[in-house]
Amino acid sequence: MKKSHIFIMAIIAVAAAIILSTTADASVYVGFGEARQRAAEGNTTKVHVVGKLLRDGQKRPLGLEYDPMKDPNYFAFTLIDTLKVAQRVVYNNPKPQDFDSSEQVVITGSMKGNVFMADNILLKCPSKYVKKDLDGATASIN
Repeated sequence: MKKSHIFIMAIIAVAAAIILSTTADASVYVGFGEARQRAAEGNTTKVHVVGKLLRDGQKRPLGLEYDPMKDPNYFAFTLIDTLKVAQRVVYNNPKPQDFDSSEQVVITGSMKGNVFMADNILLKCPSKYVKKDLDGATASIN
């Protein structure tokens, strides 16, 4: 075999190893029940959980715990996943802007005891374009 062939095969092997190592770290979308089960089995991989905030009659979120004067890097809340399971979530960073008005929340992290420890929070906020604003917004052709 030529040295150039060996060199090319080595580059391909390194590229394949890099690709496999990055895809092995990709997390999956689960509910809190499966996240709890994974943690009980000793699986420490990160997971994504999609959910909504627990809200009162005036659509204000319930159970938010954030006091920036006491600890600006501690934010806790209750999230209800798509299977209607409520879970306490702790995020060791400041409370995200517009968190209270978000329609849907996607968290990444893992279960630690009875609490889901979030590493990242993604918010789906309400659209600034609501149906009533769009009714008269279309152009008409005469």
